[in-house]
Amino acid sequence: MIKQISSNEVEEHTKNNPKSVLLDVRTEVEWDRDGKPDGEKFGLKTYFLTVKDASFIDDFKKLSINQGYEILSICKAGQRSQFVTELLTKENYKCVNVYDGFDGWKYSNLPCK
Repeated sequence: MIKQISSNEVEEHTKNNPKSVLLDVRTEVEWDRDGKPDGEKFGLKTYFLTVKDASFIDDFKKLSINQGYEILSICKAGQRSQFVTELLTKENYKCVNVYDGFDGWKYSNLPCK
């Protein structure tokens, strides 16, 4: 079962799990229109990679994220990120879904770019 956390829990989760990264899987249009999470404000390296097609796993591996790191996956509202956590778990990555997505992130007044 994939662990689920809210946006409000991300900062505390990162403090307790310093080997974590944030992976935003929304589209470029969404990043340009709505902004981007700035997890680096609390020490969380943030990556941006759109889920387009079956090449997602290959594109993800090009990011060279160590498998010892936990991937916190975020999208707009939690559905795409859940899909990504399931894909990455099959590739032996430890994953967490941010179930309320970037909508929850913004609602919680967390740092944005």
